[in-house]
Amino acid sequence: MASNKPAPAPETPFQSDFFGEEVAERAWEEWNPTEDSVRPVRGRHRVMKQRGGLARSSTVLGVGVIAAVGAGGMASAQDKPPVSISLPDLPDSIADKLPDAKSLPGVGSFMSDDSDAQSGNVNASPLTTMTLAADDGADADAETGVGGAGEALRARILQQAEQQQADADAEAKSAAEKAAAEKAAAEATQQQTAAEAKAEAAKRKAEEAAKAKAEEERLANLAKSFALPTSAYTITSTFGEAGSMWSSGYHTGLDFAAPTGTPVKAVHGGTVKSAGWSGSYGYRTVLELDDGTEVWYCHQSSMSVSAGQKVTTGETIGRVGATGNVTGPHLHLEVHTPGGSGIDPMAWLQGKGLTV
Repeated sequence: MASNKPAPAPETPFQSDFFGEEVAERAWEEWNPTEDSVRPVRGRHRVMKQRGGLARSSTVLGVGVIAAVGAGGMASAQDKPPVSISLPDLPDSIADKLPDAKSLPGVGSFMSDDSDAQSGNVNASPLTTMTLAADDGADADAETGVGGAGEALRARILQQAEQQQADADAEAKSAAEKAAAEKAAAEATQQQTAAEAKAEAAKRKAEEAAKAKAEEERLANLAKSFALPTSAYTITSTFGEAGSMWSSGYHTGLDFAAPTGTPVKAVHGGTVKSAGWSGSYGYRTVLELDDGTEVWYCHQSSMSVSAGQKVTTGETIGRVGATGNVTGPHLHLEVHTPGGSGIDPMAWLQGKGLTV
């Protein structure tokens, strides 16, 4: 418990209080107040009972609150341990002149009537704490408002970005599907074209095969009705060869070299147009076919038919010889069209299905 030592006595019998009034000098002695010895202050200056080490005096309470607020708030003061303060009672003349504690700024809320003090209904929340709580609530509200607007904007931007991405994906997918469809169509067209070309080629091939077969059949039938002019022969000169031994400057027929006396046959059925001597051709027989084609048999050693006679395919009409302008026994065969032009006898015979 703290004690107050008496101050040294002044030389004057009176001393002034802090209001400037002279009061009689009191003899000061050591005072140790207790709860029973402390006389409650009467009058209108009543304060709460001491709780947690706080002084009852309204003056001390007001000064303490003002000091705490000026120093930065009650929050920092709450962290410090309570300090016991003991002051002597003031005279009634001085106490009556003190200002009402409830009228002090920031102190009135701490004051109460006896009923409140007795019931313990005291608002013990520090001013600074309440202020901070209110400030925190306002900041939270402001932060919530700002944060909510920011989140809404952010969600909106993300939604737009997602929509744009979805549109881009849909467009890319559509383009890919379109490209795939076009590619499939192109491949189908190409396959169809290839199939058509293959079918056309197969058709042409089949047609050609059919035509070749028909031609083969025709030649086979012709071969049955045509025959080679002689047998056991050797081809010594062909149509169109150039040389001085021929009066025209080139060979006009096909030479079958064979021994003298080898039979000469009619290549096809027809009518003997002429049979006799013909200068450089020697003995010559001209056989006219039904289509007007003439076949000349030259250099024969003998003839067995006469003009106007009908002959059939393969019938003997003479013998191989060496008459006329020759160098050895052979059959000189010429073929003339109905107009009189000479043609290649080998090609003509092959065209009739004969192998020369």
